[in-house]
Amino acid sequence: MIRRLLPLLFAFSSIMPAALAQTKTKIKTKTNPNSAAPYVDADRYPLSQYPFYQGPDLGLTFDRAGQGTLRVWAPTAEALRLRLYAAGMGGAATATHAMQRGPSGTWVLALPAGTTGFYTVQATLAGHEMAEVADPYVRAVGVNGRRGAWLDPATTAPAGWADDRRPRLPHPTDIVVGEVSVRDISADPQSGIQHKKQYLGLTETGTAGPQGVSTGLQHIQELGVTHVHLLPVNDFAAIDEALPPSSARYSWGYDPLNYFVPEGSYATDARDPAVRIREFRQLVQALHQHRLGVVADVVFNHVADAGSSAFEQLVPGYYFRHTADGQLSNATACGNEVASERPMVRKLIVEAVSHWARAYHVDGFRFDLMGVLDIETMRAVRVALDQQDHGIFVYGEGWAAGASPLPESQRAVKANMPRLSRVAAFGDELRDGVKGHYAHQAEAGFVGGQPGLEESVKFGIVAATQHPQLDYQKVNYSKAPWASQPGQALTYVACHDDRTLWDKLKIANPTASEEELIKMDALCNTIVFTSQGVPFLPIGDDFLRTKKGSSNSYNLPDSINQLDWSRKAKYQAVAAFYRQLLALRKAHPAFRLPTQELIAQHLEFLPGLPPGTIGYQLKAHAGGDVWQTITVLFNGGRQPAAVPVPAGSYKVVLRGLEIKQSGLETLSAGAAGVAVPGSTALVLVQ
Repeated sequence: MIRRLLPLLFAFSSIMPAALAQTKTKIKTKTNPNSAAPYVDADRYPLSQYPFYQGPDLGLTFDRAGQGTLRVWAPTAEALRLRLYAAGMGGAATATHAMQRGPSGTWVLALPAGTTGFYTVQATLAGHEMAEVADPYVRAVGVNGRRGAWLDPATTAPAGWADDRRPRLPHPTDIVVGEVSVRDISADPQSGIQHKKQYLGLTETGTAGPQGVSTGLQHIQELGVTHVHLLPVNDFAAIDEALPPSSARYSWGYDPLNYFVPEGSYATDARDPAVRIREFRQLVQALHQHRLGVVADVVFNHVADAGSSAFEQLVPGYYFRHTADGQLSNATACGNEVASERPMVRKLIVEAVSHWARAYHVDGFRFDLMGVLDIETMRAVRVALDQQDHGIFVYGEGWAAGASPLPESQRAVKANMPRLSRVAAFGDELRDGVKGHYAHQAEAGFVGGQPGLEESVKFGIVAATQHPQLDYQKVNYSKAPWASQPGQALTYVACHDDRTLWDKLKIANPTASEEELIKMDALCNTIVFTSQGVPFLPIGDDFLRTKKGSSNSYNLPDSINQLDWSRKAKYQAVAAFYRQLLALRKAHPAFRLPTQELIAQHLEFLPGLPPGTIGYQLKAHAGGDVWQTITVLFNGGRQPAAVPVPAGSYKVVLRGLEIKQSGLETLSAGAAGVAVPGSTALVLVQ
């Protein structure tokens, strides 16, 4: 999959995998590109002999009296120093302290209660002084995240934070995910939101845009999603936080710098380390008050820059995978890949996720390029989160962006999802089957009349589970089911990556009129929201969001990435359709069956359909639905099609962009079947 950042191309286990434990390659990664940094000799420091620290107190922790203790893991260092500064950026150090050796490769320093300011740590390796960095577990930082803040995050809670509670849902298939960037949702000058591009923008209620349309938080609530997936909100590297939002560079945030602390460019004051912590908590609190869950997009597969990272400056060669010749491996297409299978890397990932769930009450996590991470790490993540809340939702991209030294059999790719209980993955089979291949932009999908994609769409309809009527050999990608249960499959046709759905449909169907494209758009997401599994929708696609044709807008300006609220005013009928579509799914449990067994029992595909059409029935009050039999028909061709259905009288509840649960009309089906207009869905009820 095309990635966002392409610098090169444009309980914990302490036992290492056997292949890695025997590694004797000399890792020749320069730890500081601006100096004659030493090499790390794996013969002298074999990875299998790096100590594992089991304690819960890495990073800066505080006791009840306010004394802070910093513990840093740096087993190969000869010395470690802490430097204190008055400011988060610039100025000379006000004090330097030698840290003391602790157990299992750690270094420790305690400073008295009342200590304030900012700090860095600096290692000595092979007689060489490395660069000053914030420690990998830093939980509060100064501007631009290069210095830690000597601050207890527990002192930065907003009013009422102790009473904040997560919303509850009975089952993962009751979840509807809406994806958005903190910045994009409010950046439009016409958004009516005061705190544009900031965390607090998502706390404002009653905001309105052109022609009085609801915007921001109110729009999300009215749309009907249950969880708001935020593009990365942990501290990332691309934005200069010292600049005001109006002048800052744009970034989606997939260039992680500090994993335990919120991004500063979304705060009202990035220089005050308490502000970003408090304001992100206010965002979570506001969404919870509106019964919306918060999903954090986490990027543990790579870092912004390996050489300058705290990982490489403190423990060179350990945190990243390497090829046989000692170079950084690159399954992420971002210049490096994190070695999640190593015990102390796994520990950091699990503790970072646990920190966001505990300290920020986050309700779910989306793992970027999850297929780069190893299975045992994702299992450990699930176990750790269950200790806090069994309902925290975990999902990710079940693929990598290139070859990895870690065998695929050990990685969290789609094919291995049966080995990952209660972890979900995106279903790109339906995505590309419905709209066309993500990278072949001119290629139309099922909704554009492309033949031979019916089985790929049906694969998504049953949420990538085992179903007796599917011919898996005709599915575009996976040739076997990969989800053990429907809650493991995210059903979608678009996300922040690549072109928006509207832009993709335009380029793949160049002769279609706007009216025809709107019908295709509605058909795409009608397929998504009547499919089993967990539906996923980019916020703004519900009013035909465009990025002006961009296929990779990760660093393009707000004018491209922002939600254009004037489009909601222009396409109010489309926005209303999406609200009704989500309400239809919420009202009828037949569309969100909780188990594979129920899907196989109640969902039956109709036989003998013409090419370019799909039909199925949800039978026998599926899932306890008040509707006895629901018939769903899709015509991906431009021309009307006669679709054979069992004879009888049917109530039409959805036709194209029209939805009325009490019924639009009644029709009788005979030998000729039901006429389905081109690029249209019908939902019929008996």
